[in-house]
Amino acid sequence: MDIAYIPSPSRGVLYLGPIPLRAYAFCIIIGVVVAVWLGSKRWVARGGAKHTVGDIAVWAVPFGLVGGRLYHVITDHQLYFGDGKNPWNAFKIWEGGLGIWGAIALGAVGAWIGARRRGVPLPAYADAIAPGIALAQACGRWGNWFNQELYGKATTLPWGLEIHKVEPDGSVVDGVFQPTFLYESLWCVGVALLVLWADRRFTLGHGRVFALYVAAYTVGRAWIEYLRIDEAHHILGLRLNDWTAIVVFVGAVVYFVLSSRLRPGREAPDSIDPAAREELIQSEQDLGKENAAVTPADQASENSDGDPKNPS
Repeated sequence: MDIAYIPSPSRGVLYLGPIPLRAYAFCIIIGVVVAVWLGSKRWVARGGAKHTVGDIAVWAVPFGLVGGRLYHVITDHQLYFGDGKNPWNAFKIWEGGLGIWGAIALGAVGAWIGARRRGVPLPAYADAIAPGIALAQACGRWGNWFNQELYGKATTLPWGLEIHKVEPDGSVVDGVFQPTFLYESLWCVGVALLVLWADRRFTLGHGRVFALYVAAYTVGRAWIEYLRIDEAHHILGLRLNDWTAIVVFVGAVVYFVLSSRLRPGREAPDSIDPAAREELIQSEQDLGKENAAVTPADQASENSDGDPKNPS
């Protein structure tokens, strides 16, 4: 049933004059916007200031992009270094190649810097932003679709992904493959919903929401990684990213269990964000100024207008 196959876009870049508009970059940008938007709503609901998530994201996002690229270049160094390779291609981030493990690790460093500057506890911030990160990953995976990359094994499934492209070495890829980008995108949406439900149901705190997101994501990443056929390093028969997923999963579960025992419950709302207290004080001051601006004559006029016995 070829009619049901998922087509690949003929190109992943449009040109506005000399300026290239790359779909891969737009998918990442959309993901960042979604993550900051949802994270901000959750942060404010927990008692934080409305601009805190965005201010910390200014640090976290660039660090995350650098970390994601570094992880990709280090683990797939054979693509950029060696005979016949161009090392400058390692900087072409628009062609794809962001490792989520490096993005999360170095992004956490950036978030820690931003959180420290604002006096915000990093675990509380991570809990607020966790489901948004999962949705950002769901958006970002569509960039792989535009680039026709990271697809899986050949398949005859009706939802297979059609690939028609010429590789840098001149070889031609033409066939129907497992749409691993779609699997991971849908899995990440499911992870976000799971995390939102669990947080609401069990009132998680102290980094446990983020740990749940990490554990749930790695479970999906492990089986999706198994389907992929792009070049990768193998250790004892498993792809490197599978081993990374296993190690990260164990670490997330251990943190979740220990945190639950050592620091049950959730942070007090008034302890997570000094800027929220400042916003409250400023709001009260503004309200006081508005009330002070109302003169006794104005009040008398209002009372007179609102008095049904007033003959006027």
